[in-house]
Amino acid sequence: MKLLFDQNLSRNLVGRLRDAFPESIHVTSVGLDTATDDEIWQFANDHEFVVVSKDSDFRQLAFLHGPPPKVIWLRVGNASNVVILKVILDHIEAIEHFVESDDEALLVLPARALG
Repeated sequence: MKLLFDQNLSRNLVGRLRDAFPESIHVTSVGLDTATDDEIWQFANDHEFVVVSKDSDFRQLAFLHGPPPKVIWLRVGNASNVVILKVILDHIEAIEHFVESDDEALLVLPARALG
């Protein structure tokens, strides 16, 4: 499962999630650190990545275009990397199911998952 982490997420997450999501990358590692949302969307589509972002613009793109690519929208606010890491790791099964689904375009992982 290939996740593409957006600019608004730390590139350190990729290394910390390497065991669960070994093919994942951060936009900075492929020269997309200053790319527009549309450019990131196109890259994800072309290279079969799932976009992971806190940016609601990707939610809008998912509704507008549908998959691919798919979007995981982290509704965690201004959370630390530790909190974001926990949210993602606590939802590995949901993420796997979402990626395998043909119809779903958006998976929302909310902050309330922290409690």
